[in-house]
Amino acid sequence: MRDSFDLSLYLVLDPVQCGGHDAALAVARAALEGGATVVQLRAPEWHKRAWLALATDLLPITRAHGVPLVIDDHVDIALAAGADGVHVGQRDLPADVARRLMGPDALIGLSVSNLAEVADANRLQGVVDYLGAGPVYATPTKTDASAPCGIDGLAAMCQAARFPTVAIGGIQAHNAADVMRAKPAGLAVVSAICKAANPRDASAALRAAITRAQS
Repeated sequence: MRDSFDLSLYLVLDPVQCGGHDAALAVARAALEGGATVVQLRAPEWHKRAWLALATDLLPITRAHGVPLVIDDHVDIALAAGADGVHVGQRDLPADVARRLMGPDALIGLSVSNLAEVADANRLQGVVDYLGAGPVYATPTKTDASAPCGIDGLAAMCQAARFPTVAIGGIQAHNAADVMRAKPAGLAVVSAICKAANPRDASAALRAAITRAQS
């Protein structure tokens, strides 16, 4: 999947926000039916065995839709589950180490929050496949996130990046069109789908807004 991936609607699946293991599987199915193009599993409050169990159950669901499953931070879980890739942050394993462990076919994402981090990432050609830029807006989802970069900051990072860049942080249906003005490759969302009353409809609405902005 490294050669052909679509960042348009990137679901960061938080099983705590979804309501547990089984609820997270249901949300993932609904989001994929609504148009999600990547699923990242992020469960910082869970122990690794629970992460692995959920990742193992998620993989056939994402594979059925031809969508990559990416694991946040933990290369060991990604390898054990047979996931398609891993997403690392500035304080996690270095991206080149993740690449060496995951192998040449894995999808590797890297978080950036400012232009200096983008410049460093640009030196990782052949290692990194995409960047996650943000937070665009303040968000309670990740308490250790950097200060919000705003639309202008996001636009600057997207322009400077030599990789496709997905925007993340406080993105909801009501501000999706505004964020897309910064020209990211797509939008990453957490609560906009995980906490939605109807995750399929929420996903479809976001995907429609993204498609309109890309056309």
